Amino acid sequence: MRDSILVVGGGLMGSGIASRSALAGHPTILADTDRGLAENGRQKAIECMEELADNGLVETEAVQKGKTLLSVSDNTMRSCERAEYVIEAITEKIAAKQELFRLLDELLPAEVPIMSNTSGLRITEIAQYTKHPERTLTAHFWFPGHLVPLVEVVMSEHTDPAIAQRVKSLLTKWGKAPIIVKRDLPGQLANRILQAIIREAVSIVEIGLAEPEDVDLAIKMGMGIRFPVWGALEHIEAVGLDLGLSVQDSVLPSISGATTASPYLRAMVQRGELGRKTGKGFYDWSKRDMDALAKRRNQFIIETLKFHKNHPPKD
Repeated sequence: MRDSILVVGGGLMGSGIASRSALAGHPTILADTDRGLAENGRQKAIECMEELADNGLVETEAVQKGKTLLSVSDNTMRSCERAEYVIEAITEKIAAKQELFRLLDELLPAEVPIMSNTSGLRITEIAQYTKHPERTLTAHFWFPGHLVPLVEVVMSEHTDPAIAQRVKSLLTKWGKAPIIVKRDLPGQLANRILQAIIREAVSIVEIGLAEPEDVDLAIKMGMGIRFPVWGALEHIEAVGLDLGLSVQDSVLPSISGATTASPYLRAMVQRGELGRKTGKGFYDWSKRDMDALAKRRNQFIIETLKFHKNHPPKD
């Protein structure tokens, strides 16, 4: 009987995805190459569920039921016998993903969707060796996967639009906010927007317009604080497209239009200034606490989710 969601990969993303699947009432199998890794993933998934319950975002009863629905496996082949949907969340290495998709494609009936959680690889290339590429697509959950609502459902050159809609419907029932990306381009959708912001943020520091702290503060306390309920296109609709056009004519000629990575950023990397992992980047991390910052990030997301829960959009 095919009644389960199979999540392959028990790491940070796989465990978060599995937690949302189980909370939605699906029998969920979290598979990894080693049973210990799968068990660790299950424990992380339970912690994700409990965090949501502790903050009033799901009912305690849903967590208790979710725990009973969440099982583990170190045998992906056997797990495929029950899989109604499959989400791959393994390492971001194209060869490993291609081999897994080839295997899954052989094991699963043609009507079972196979999804990748890849954040940057093209699903067309991942599914290159499958016989049924029409049922393959990306389902990119944003980190932390149990908190951030966005899931980018990216169609390959061969994806059946009906399969994409079916996956979108499934994820909507999970309480996620899925969007369909119609073309398989680098960066999918949201990362294309994010990279444009990062490109200009680095450029502003490079030309001496502002210090890194002020660049980040401007984003966090300006546009960023509006974005949860006020998108970029809604903004220019509100102020008027004529004004938006005028601002673009004025501002765009002077901002970065680079089509390659920043030489300023490349020089930092060459000097070994990699950010938190080496202790120095734009900031001195001997004087800053990334764990505290990540905790603050998560708490802000939680409070924003509570707002959306209590004030759903009326349109």
